[in-house]
Order: sequence, then structure tokens, then C-alpha cells
Amino acid sequence: MVSLVPVEIDGITFTAVTVQLPKTNLITVSNDKGYIMCGALDIPSLNARLAERRIIAGRAFGVRSVDDLLEAPLVDVTDAARELGIVPGMKGRDALKLMN
Repeated sequence: MVSLVPVEIDGITFTAVTVQLPKTNLITVSNDKGYIMCGALDIPSLNARLAERRIIAGRAFGVRSVDDLLEAPLVDVTDAARELGIVPGMKGRDALKLMN
């Protein structure tokens, strides 16, 4: 099953997508500028193979819901995200606020 719901953070609307897969879920929260995602996101590949796209993204491990993703500390972020002030250890919610 795929779930698509709006998430509002400090007046900014994001889109949360959850894809239920066998034994795991893919979870992401995004807007037109960037996104955060569960641990399935491959940050090194985004930085190395897609560097010219300047993708703003971060990932968190151990999340099982959108709420978990918003509250979890980001483990890794892309180079483009760092330029916005998004850093590892920052809560997903706080990183999204910088993607405005």
C-alpha cells in the first residue's frame, strides 16, 4: 500500500509518502526543494554520481512512521543540504524547516 498525506510544519506544507513493502517501509517527507527519507536513501551516491543535480536530502535510521522520521536525528545529509545548514544530528523536522 502507498500512503500520501500532507504534513504541515510551521506553516510550510510538505508531502509525506509511505510505501509499505515486505518487512520494511520506505518513508519520505518532501517539498519542491528537498526531502528527508528513511535509511534506504543512498547519500554517498547522491553526492558522487548525481552531484551536478545539487539534491538537498537527508536520511534517518530506525524510523517506522512519518512521525518517527520527523523526530529522528538525521544520520547523513547531502553536500547541498549542508550548504543550507542541515547537518547530521539535526531532527528531520528542523531540517525540513530549512528547505523553505
